[in-house]
Amino acid sequence: MTEVHAPGLRWGILATGGIAHAFTKDLRTAGRDVTAVGSRRAEAADAFAAEFGIPRAHSSYEDLVADPDVDIVYVSTPHPMHAENAILALEAGKHVLVEKPFTLNAAEAARVRDVAAERGLLAMEAMWARYLPHMVRVRELLAEGALGDIRAVIADHTQQITTDPSHRLNALELGGGALLDLGIYPVSFVWDMVGEPVTVAASATLGPTGADTEVATIFTHASGAVSTTLSASHAAGPNTAHVIGTDARIDIDAVWYSPTTFRLVRPDGSVVETYESRIEGRGMQYQALAAERYVAEGTNDSDILPIDETVAIMGTLDTVRSLIGLRYPGED
Repeated sequence: MTEVHAPGLRWGILATGGIAHAFTKDLRTAGRDVTAVGSRRAEAADAFAAEFGIPRAHSSYEDLVADPDVDIVYVSTPHPMHAENAILALEAGKHVLVEKPFTLNAAEAARVRDVAAERGLLAMEAMWARYLPHMVRVRELLAEGALGDIRAVIADHTQQITTDPSHRLNALELGGGALLDLGIYPVSFVWDMVGEPVTVAASATLGPTGADTEVATIFTHASGAVSTTLSASHAAGPNTAHVIGTDARIDIDAVWYSPTTFRLVRPDGSVVETYESRIEGRGMQYQALAAERYVAEGTNDSDILPIDETVAIMGTLDTVRSLIGLRYPGED
């Protein structure tokens, strides 16, 4: 993947939570230009700006997106606010990189996509795992036919997170639950490896707040491949992924959606290739570098995760939620 960086492309950070800290740290690792941060609380914006040496701190999102020295906005608020915040930035003429899941549902995602298209701007999902070097190599192997006919994909994203009902992961009003926060990773991975599901089955456990704590899915795909995913917020699993073909399989080690190792393995167990990630930082900078490339090239869409695919993946998550009986406040 060729990296072309738009000269002077300046980042604004919308919201100052944990993921914003991780992303901004990696932006700094990559030497990118972060010019402003915005929060609903002036003290939070000021503290974030001081931590990362950001020139301007805004006490509202409106002021951030109106900043003439910001070209692209990273949206890192809770899921239910993503669409509103992204559209706010787009209508102010800013490109957006929106934390995953892109929105709460497919209808919201389509609205963001359409606003971006109307204004000729980039709207991109911050599914950072897709942009990591080891994932680039996995896709190369698939394109080369190294696995033969892909028959199955298996992936999990399972963590032991607090059971506190007020925590974001357990609060329905904040889009809480394992599927949208954690399951988006393996579901997006499955799409990347074998494409859109043609059938969807799912089972889940709902916790005391009504948010999903464990979700298992089984998909079939047009090629005849099957895939399974598991997401869980109250129990930690292996966090590995496997792509299984007739000629070979790829085993991605923990934590598969972050910089890690994988092996290309023949059916007899012989290892054909071992890949080991050697990068600086957490790896979130690769999606930012890609976003800058799309803006520089004037394409305003990702070749790794096109916006139409992001919208369609949200549709798959909508289907899973319908099957497990999970609805969020305010949804039609």
